[in-house]
Amino acid sequence: MSWIRRKAADGISVGDQFRITRTFTEEDVLQFAAITRDYNPIHFDDRFVAAKGIERRICHGLLVGGMVTEIGGQIGWLASGIDLRFKKPVYIGDTVTCTLTIHTIGENDRAQADAVFTNATGEVVLTAHIRGRLPNATDRKVLRQMMAEGDPTNPLSEKKTGEI
Repeated sequence: MSWIRRKAADGISVGDQFRITRTFTEEDVLQFAAITRDYNPIHFDDRFVAAKGIERRICHGLLVGGMVTEIGGQIGWLASGIDLRFKKPVYIGDTVTCTLTIHTIGENDRAQADAVFTNATGEVVLTAHIRGRLPNATDRKVLRQMMAEGDPTNPLSEKKTGEI
């Protein structure tokens, strides 16, 4: 199980932070385009990129923004809304860190969080505001059962990734 899943099973509190880092590859962009059918030339054609005055081809914004779903998926968060604000381009080959902070938890485990995405030089490339429901006591019990079984449906399990 991932450390994020362990924390979710134990219970999440206001102020908790979750951080992941990912380097976006050409293959990521190709797979995302195949799934979404977003073949905007800004992701694929150097001539179009030059015409736009951008340094080089960029990753899909939703691909980068999807980092919050990795965190949310490990938590078992049921999202009801995600507002993304694209600040700077993320180029193929860039490494991005997403830091998600829980800032409110209300009735029925309804929560809100903010995420800040930074590139390797520390520039903010994207921000997000997330709303939804955190796992309740019953959900956390199931998460603990899943982890006791080795979290078999979770490819991000420590046993599968070597994560500490």
